[in-house]
Amino acid sequence: EVGEKPKTPELPGVPYVVHDGTRPQPVKVKSGGAVSVRPPADALVLIGKQSSETWEGNTWPIVDGIMTVAKGGGVRSKAAFGDCQLHLEYRVPAGRKVSGQSGGNSGVFLMGLYEVQVGESHTNQTYPDGQTGAIYGQAPPRVNPSSPQGEWQSFDIIFEAPEYQDEKVISPAVITLIHNGVLVHHRKALLGPTRHRALASYPAKHPAKAPISLQDHGDPIQYRNIWIRELGEYDAAAGE
Repeated sequence: EVGEKPKTPELPGVPYVVHDGTRPQPVKVKSGGAVSVRPPADALVLIGKQSSETWEGNTWPIVDGIMTVAKGGGVRSKAAFGDCQLHLEYRVPAGRKVSGQSGGNSGVFLMGLYEVQVGESHTNQTYPDGQTGAIYGQAPPRVNPSSPQGEWQSFDIIFEAPEYQDEKVISPAVITLIHNGVLVHHRKALLGPTRHRALASYPAKHPAKAPISLQDHGDPIQYRNIWIRELGEYDAAAGE
């Protein structure tokens, strides 16, 4: 936890280990809160009347467009994606007792493999590569624009899948993240799929597309207005 250096692998390029509690806490930046964006015409809306419409795995209740994490496991989208633009809004319910990684924890996994941490980081502190907006186990956000419990927050994520050739990575996965209107990751190259207390690395084989997943960490985090769109190519004609 905060102030402690665990016996975990060293991260490349920085003088810290995985989940290093001695790493500096990202500077707190007051933001304007959630930036709510209506889905564009070519987006797939991932929250309907029932979670079973667009998600599989566990069943999370949806009431008035708000989906709440239910114990029993996470959910993954029925559709699969590679390069994509993802918008989601989330809220840690007011009055939660939060300490470190407990009480206000969830996460969004691009391709079901690469986690961006969702949680309560307005007042709660944890190891920086596990706080809200972190690429879990790899990189903290540049700054911390988190809002208080009970307030909606937003993530806008641009994800670029890794490129492989002959079972070797020739271009790593890349994430750009805007949290509550504030850029916290800009084309950050990932070390590999998310791991806990271990150094991420890329497998020999990797899907071209895979579902988005949301994590059940035992806390009733709420989600709304989740939509996703695939990133097309430049100069692509309509219908291609």
